[in-house]
Amino acid sequence: MPFLEKLSEHREKDRGLQWEGTFLDYLKMVKENPRLSQTAHARIYSMIMSHGMEEENGKTIYPFFQQELYGLEDAIQKLVEEYFRPAAQRLDVKKRLLLLMGPVSGGKSTIVTMLKRGLEKYSRTDEGALYAIKGCPMNEDPLHLIPVELREDFENEYHIKVEGSLCPVCRFNLEETYQGRIEEVPVVRITISEEKRVGIGTFAPSDPKSQDIADLTGSIDFSTISQYGSESDPRAYRFDGELNIANRGLMEFQEMLKCDEKFLWNLLSLTQEGNFKAGRFALISADELIIAHTNETEYRNFISNKKNEALHSRIIVMKVPYNLKVSEEEKIYQKLIKQSDIQDVHLAPHALWSTSVFTILTRLRESKKRGIDLLKKLYLYDGRDIEGYHEKDVEELKQEFPDEGMFGIDPRYVINRISTAFINEEKRCINALDILRALKNGLDQHPSISEEEKGKYLNYIALARQEYDEKAKKEVQKAFVYSFEESAKTLLNNYLDNVEAYCSGLKIKDPITEEPREPDERLMRSIEEQIGVSENAKKSFREEILIRISYYARKGKTFDYQSHERLKEAIEKKLFSDLKDIVKITTSSKVPDEQQLKRMNEVMKQLIDHHGYCATCANELLKYVGSLLNR
Repeated sequence: MPFLEKLSEHREKDRGLQWEGTFLDYLKMVKENPRLSQTAHARIYSMIMSHGMEEENGKTIYPFFQQELYGLEDAIQKLVEEYFRPAAQRLDVKKRLLLLMGPVSGGKSTIVTMLKRGLEKYSRTDEGALYAIKGCPMNEDPLHLIPVELREDFENEYHIKVEGSLCPVCRFNLEETYQGRIEEVPVVRITISEEKRVGIGTFAPSDPKSQDIADLTGSIDFSTISQYGSESDPRAYRFDGELNIANRGLMEFQEMLKCDEKFLWNLLSLTQEGNFKAGRFALISADELIIAHTNETEYRNFISNKKNEALHSRIIVMKVPYNLKVSEEEKIYQKLIKQSDIQDVHLAPHALWSTSVFTILTRLRESKKRGIDLLKKLYLYDGRDIEGYHEKDVEELKQEFPDEGMFGIDPRYVINRISTAFINEEKRCINALDILRALKNGLDQHPSISEEEKGKYLNYIALARQEYDEKAKKEVQKAFVYSFEESAKTLLNNYLDNVEAYCSGLKIKDPITEEPREPDERLMRSIEEQIGVSENAKKSFREEILIRISYYARKGKTFDYQSHERLKEAIEKKLFSDLKDIVKITTSSKVPDEQQLKRMNEVMKQLIDHHGYCATCANELLKYVGSLLNR
């Protein structure tokens, strides 16, 4: 659709969102759809749930957050189920300030931003429609017009609970303009907008000497004092503080714990009682989610200060740690690169994967469990199947050190070093070694890394490079096996024929002489040894394969070399092992002969066409693997 047509359609949608009627009209709509009167917390929860929920590996996934956040499923599940859901049901957590605590660049601000943008979009839908008293500076809930003495009767009839009271402006207008006739008060539909300061407020600390409490609660309009004669006249007051305009939505406190104490005292009654003090007025009701974010050091300092005890009990702390999954960390860097001006530079396959291996290693602790090193732990966290370990073991590893993810290298540093690699290398293609080198060179410039940490991080870069070396060799070996699927299928069928004969105690027909012979133990062991199946374990492994074949047959499925993860790995390693000498000779030859040159060109084409390489990084990969195989 052309842009001008889209623009016209957008304006038409905006016009469709406009509605105005009386309080009586609004009451009729509320009776038909009680959701119109939901609280701010309930509205945010409804907005999250409007995107659905999914079950994955026994965990609940909330797609709303999946758009921008990666690897934080546990933190998000806890946030939704332990805060937003009970708060939406008016349980006591609704009266708590939500504090997101975690390391820098860990996703805290992203969560808040997503809630803001989500609320804006949701308020423009039929499901998230929101109405307010016309002319109210706080976009007040029209049900506040109902006198306190009649609210019990209203609740019995409409089954809607009304909390809060009219703001000074609306109370004045009701008495002076409408003489108490609430049914005549005009009501309008509003849409939440941070830019227009409707339903979203943001407060950031600045110089305590110059920052005024009016930033939060509004201020006296001195130009009207002479006209109205009193500072307590609502017409002489600007109800434009962040707490005022955030009513019905969300109030964000950026770096809350850096705020001067006088700004935090307003939160005491706002969180617990749902109101705050402004000017020479009675307490003003406010229905809003108060959400703040900070790092762990500042939080520890805050709770150690006895003067802050009153606020401690009004805070619910939700940890937002760094992601601990390599595959999800890759997605973070891909997202950041897409948002930058460096997206036209080609990234070689596995460049971001290797970077992510290093990053995740810095966020883990060495397990005390026998047989678990950092790399094995990293792969288990990432969902890789490792023999002898199950989901229960992964959960136990996570519980061993609850602070994992609350320290380590942050994504912002990594993306800065990737940018440096792009600039310094002056190439149109960057590979894993370029980025790892940039990460290593940047450690001296990182202000918060101690000498001890630097030593560990250098070791993690070396580990990441070792893992990349294995991937690089496997990538080249795969490319050499042009008929890889066919080769794997042939080797698999040969292995299975021998396994079936072995397990049933029968002989097998020799493919050449067609004479019966014993199962080829040497062939079976040459495959099984690739994945560490011991002599004692070979019988149970072979029986496990037959059970899997039987299961596939019952389900009407075809068993192939990819149907069993460990067998697939064994088949691949066996094929690669047989090819190693050919690869070594071809990639390391300084003056390749015609046959070697032809093979190199075919491998290059395979890497480019099927593995995501460009001509530059494919050529560099072949040279690098040749040097590895010659060591």
